[in-house]
Amino acid sequence: MSTPRASLDFFHRPSSVAVVGASDDTEKIGGRPLRYMREFGFAGRVVPVNPRRDTVQGLPAVPSLQDSPVVPDVALIAVPGAAAVEAVATAADMGVPGCVVMSSGFAETGTAEGERLQAELLGHARRSGMRIVGPNSQGLATFSSGAVLGFSTLFTEEPPEDGPVGIVSQSGALASVPYGILRRRGIGVRYVHGTGNDADVSAAELAAAAIDDPELKLLLLYLENVADPESLIALGEKSRRNDTPVVALVGGRSAGGSRAAASHTGALATERRVLDAFFERVGIWQVHSVRELVAASELYLRDWRPRGNRLAVVSNSGAVCVLAADAAEDEGLPLAELAPDTVEGLKRELPAFAATGNPVDVTAALLTDSTIFGRVLPILGADPNVDACLLAIPVAGRGYDVEQFASDAAAFAASGTPLVLAVPQPNVAEPFVRTGLPVFEEESGAVAALGQYLAHRRRMARADGLPRPAVGPREPLHPRQLNEADSLAALAELGVPVVAHEFVPDPAQVAGAFTRLGVPSVVVKGSTSETGHKSELGLVQLRRSSPAEARAAAEEIAASAERHGVALDGFLVAPMVAGLHEVLIGASLDPVFGPVMVVGAGGVYVEAMSDTRVLLAPCTPEEVHEAIAQLRMAPVLAGLRGQPAADVDAWVKAVVRASEVLADAASPIAGFDANPVMLLRHGAAAVDAVVLRR
Repeated sequence: MSTPRASLDFFHRPSSVAVVGASDDTEKIGGRPLRYMREFGFAGRVVPVNPRRDTVQGLPAVPSLQDSPVVPDVALIAVPGAAAVEAVATAADMGVPGCVVMSSGFAETGTAEGERLQAELLGHARRSGMRIVGPNSQGLATFSSGAVLGFSTLFTEEPPEDGPVGIVSQSGALASVPYGILRRRGIGVRYVHGTGNDADVSAAELAAAAIDDPELKLLLLYLENVADPESLIALGEKSRRNDTPVVALVGGRSAGGSRAAASHTGALATERRVLDAFFERVGIWQVHSVRELVAASELYLRDWRPRGNRLAVVSNSGAVCVLAADAAEDEGLPLAELAPDTVEGLKRELPAFAATGNPVDVTAALLTDSTIFGRVLPILGADPNVDACLLAIPVAGRGYDVEQFASDAAAFAASGTPLVLAVPQPNVAEPFVRTGLPVFEEESGAVAALGQYLAHRRRMARADGLPRPAVGPREPLHPRQLNEADSLAALAELGVPVVAHEFVPDPAQVAGAFTRLGVPSVVVKGSTSETGHKSELGLVQLRRSSPAEARAAAEEIAASAERHGVALDGFLVAPMVAGLHEVLIGASLDPVFGPVMVVGAGGVYVEAMSDTRVLLAPCTPEEVHEAIAQLRMAPVLAGLRGQPAADVDAWVKAVVRASEVLADAASPIAGFDANPVMLLRHGAAAVDAVVLRR
């Protein structure tokens, strides 16, 4: 995988294309690109390469790529195996800027020979600076220029139309499927790229090139390989700068999906929650199905600038009002509290028996008054407490002026307030669809899409103020575990407060440590780097309340260590700390996304009853506070039933300081687990820790 270099615009707007393996058969892989470029208006020069034909599909052919009368901007490779490698070598010798290798049989096979052939392809590209898309690529299609450098069948099944959406996918099928869905919904698509193995140009890098198009309003991305975080960061930055949202679907999140992805493209999966945190940091919205990938497309294509996420609901059905309110709660969209002036305005426009709260039930009066929506929606849109609206029409048709409804809804949407519709009857929905409004069959789908859109817009705005993730190569990891005393010292250097403690080399000195600490009771621990699970081995003794008890505890620990074959470095003596809550702070180095922080509920049941959130380093106080607020334990932190509030700020401060140190590539720390960290009324203290040093 490479970092982005020069512009990739020649893939989108080439002046000339050579097709190696060109065929007269328009249904073959080598024939379709010629047909598509002719049918879809490519104005550049096309050079078919076929040693057995003087002409191919009416175009003069040459026997080999080196016989081309021009050095093409792109060589499209449609010959197998060794012949593909030879064609790429020739292209490199000629100074061709880019190759799209549609041929398969490379690293995706999982064989040594496939790996060798792919490495050979890449070697030819590296020596000349040529860029390669593929191998195993379905090809690239840019409908604004007619440069359809691929073989997708769907372009014959669903005729293309240039539009404001781009699709970039490592999988050819996952480029074609969303393309087909969008075209059936009447949405034009400009880019449809299936990149394949991503041996050189990654899907993320190609997406970052496509998003520079000023006419693009939405980019859909499918990935099976997350090994190019730099290009994803660049894509996120361009997405926010150009105000072009990116919605991503990542395959291989599960164990089975990861195995399938590896066999498909040679990709490696990363831990799902780390990936979630990364996309949140860079402002990209991640979904979990193709349906979700395209669900909110019509919303993204509107020029709305939502202020927040407070929803107003309007319907001619009381039951649908109830269901819409339930769906809003499920999606985390609060129902707007209507201003008094809004309620008065609604009362003036609606029958006395109509519900003028939120949701607004206009009742069956809609049948006799087709202008109700046109009067009610502007009143809601003028309310400063309303950020978006749902219009649900479960039943209409004959006797209803649906065209008037659609006209009024379109006029309202043009005023700037986001509007989604739930209209299950196709004949009723059609006039709304014709205006370009986002129309769904039922209210839950409409609210889910609206929730995604509003949250994504907030995420993009928020990402501009967040630090850049600390990705990038680090020295190879050969971590070693520190003992208890050294771990606490390292944790303190990271900025995490630790419990007061003394380290002594043998049991005879434990009594003196007890006296010097001057506390009612202590915990005594065997200090070793050989295990992080001391309690199970009898290496921890709690609540020792005299020097003699403390020494006896150390002697018990020494005997237990000997029975289990664990070598001790000494003994750690610390006060027993009674915190308000036990929490944890953890960190690790992800091989793709760098240092990762974990916050959550701590204690002995952390693995069985996990309640944690993941953040990328470095992180901000606002991010950490938000992550803690999402924990199941969050409600108790403020204090319940007379219990005082815990010092969450101290917890947050420790996480932020540690993340800043770990973000430095020179940091010697490979990871740590501070559990439990005792949250106090004032402050916090880690009482147990395991630190890994590189």
